[in-house]
Amino acid sequence: MAVTIKDVYRNSYAYRAGCEAGDTLLSINGNEIVDVLDYRFYQLNSDLELKIRDKKGVVHTVKVRKPEYEELGLEFDTYLMDKEKSCRNKCIFCFIDQLPDGMRESLYFKDDDSRLSFLFGNYITLTNLTEHEISRIIKMHISPVNVSVHTTNPELRVRMMKNRFAGDSLKILKRLSEHGIVLNTQIVCCPGWNDGEELKRTIQDLYDLNVNLIGVVPVGLTKYREGLEEIQPFTEEKARETVDILEAFGEMCLQTKGKRIAYAADELYIKAGYEIPDASFYGDFEAIENGIGLIAQLREDLRDELEWREADDSIHRTVSIACGVSAAPYLRELMDEVEQKFTGVKVNVYPIVNDFFGEQINVSGLIVGRDLISQLKNKPLGNALLISSAMLRFENDLFLDDVHIDDVKRKLNINVLPINNDGVMLLDAVLGNSN
Repeated sequence: MAVTIKDVYRNSYAYRAGCEAGDTLLSINGNEIVDVLDYRFYQLNSDLELKIRDKKGVVHTVKVRKPEYEELGLEFDTYLMDKEKSCRNKCIFCFIDQLPDGMRESLYFKDDDSRLSFLFGNYITLTNLTEHEISRIIKMHISPVNVSVHTTNPELRVRMMKNRFAGDSLKILKRLSEHGIVLNTQIVCCPGWNDGEELKRTIQDLYDLNVNLIGVVPVGLTKYREGLEEIQPFTEEKARETVDILEAFGEMCLQTKGKRIAYAADELYIKAGYEIPDASFYGDFEAIENGIGLIAQLREDLRDELEWREADDSIHRTVSIACGVSAAPYLRELMDEVEQKFTGVKVNVYPIVNDFFGEQINVSGLIVGRDLISQLKNKPLGNALLISSAMLRFENDLFLDDVHIDDVKRKLNINVLPINNDGVMLLDAVLGNSN
């Protein structure tokens, strides 16, 4: 499969060699270019021979000499240079299957593409991989590969993912591990399915495979589960059991590997009624994208910044923070410390009940615009409303319910500031040092 060049960056190596938009890239150094992984890998060498078919259909060779690892300078129609692969599974816990009708079309697409794992850190199930793709990962030594494992019990994995190949695909994990591919793994833990003894089996099997990371997150259950498998929500007792298993396992890993490798999501600690560990517990925060260590990192960053800053009684400002029910107590504690040092500052922390998805969903990232509007209307908000940027899509404009941030600003008559999980950024926004 050849790929069409959309653009050639001016003054790039490819531009100087005579490549043009509309040409078709056939191969690099004799290696067929199928998609972005082929291109990124084979362009790294210093001496390149590109086989090009120009707009007239004439095939010729273009030679390029450049420093090793520098970009060649070609742009393609999509970042994958190919169609995105969709998921073939029907997992019992799939959040997309629990969405209501009427949301924007892109939210219903389930990706399961190894290239997105490499490019953006997405998790894949391995059920979509062809032999060619497996061999390519090994040949190119693509690392890390992020894998949604859920269970290493083949029969249980088939039942949970509703894919008869789901158990067999676990063999790919072993192959990748044997070839030195770094593996970050994820387990969506479902009470009555893959918790307890099954969880112990899975994390031990992954330990034996020498994986780099095991992140365990609780299943998210919306109110739109009609016709889906029954899954019980986490109780305090079940959350404690799960956290205890992972902490004991993590201590063993500390002794044998020098790092924990296995972590429970913040949400599991909150459901268990346990204290969130200190930042040092989470090492390099490798699993933070799974909601593991978010609170610890924010807490440490903000407290360090707060200690460094000089108290300033001249700042008079009131702001509000809207967040998930689970995060509210931690943000309230931090804001109390801010108010103690900056006595002219007042911070309201408003926990937002998730009416849209259901009260079982209480993380900040799944709060929608209409719930913000309905629950904050007529509340004292002060000079600005701060929200987690995780509530919005990448462009920081739309909530999951397609409500635009400008609509929230207009209906609440307040400036709404999306804030990353960054203690310095949060403190600046509270004190009025950001726009």
